[in-house]
Amino acid sequence: MPDFIHEDIRKLHLFDAMAQEHFQTLMRGAFVQTFPPQIDLITEGDPSDFLHVLVSGSVDLFSAWNGRETSMATVRPVSTFILAATIREQPYLMSARTLEKSRIALIPSVEVRAIFDTDSDFARAIVTELALCYRSVIKAQKDLKLRTSSERLANYLLRAQARAGGQPEFELGFEKRRLASVLGMTPEHLSRAFKGLHPHGVAATGTRVRIADRTSLERFAQPNPLIDDPKA
Repeated sequence: MPDFIHEDIRKLHLFDAMAQEHFQTLMRGAFVQTFPPQIDLITEGDPSDFLHVLVSGSVDLFSAWNGRETSMATVRPVSTFILAATIREQPYLMSARTLEKSRIALIPSVEVRAIFDTDSDFARAIVTELALCYRSVIKAQKDLKLRTSSERLANYLLRAQARAGGQPEFELGFEKRRLASVLGMTPEHLSRAFKGLHPHGVAATGTRVRIADRTSLERFAQPNPLIDDPKA
């Protein structure tokens, strides 16, 4: 594994406080691969053999049941997935596929669990990471259950605009069908939700979105830090 990838991984909160010898042990057993877009990385129900670290690109976490499929989350670099399965030595509860060309480091789960038992700083970092994941799930549930489809879309667009540097016009980064799945609605409902946001300055052409009046959109969306702030 190239040294610069070691450095990127080391900077993650999960690894930055652990003993250097333990980090080196993890890296000796790890390897990095580059995957093209739309490649399945893991399948829900499979054993959690590796902790994945996304170094570049993006990954869709999704689930399927009874002929239906839904996107659960988007992973962006540099971050890990799916930590809970690794620590619990349980099957993956979600599948994962690349959304674009992605570089991913794979760390054997057995090594992660062994060092969890011996490195207290690493163990505390894992607890913190799992707590953040738990809180993100609660926020997603609140977003889904307390807001209308138009309100969910409006708040998603505000967050997406912030990630894009606050520019009035930005790319969604994936097709609208997947956005509908992320927001828990059908493509038809998503289309109606976009039309409902026209009076608030939102216009969409394909995957490109323009927010002409952010103040109006915020008044409609009423963003809440207890749902929308990833740091809260």
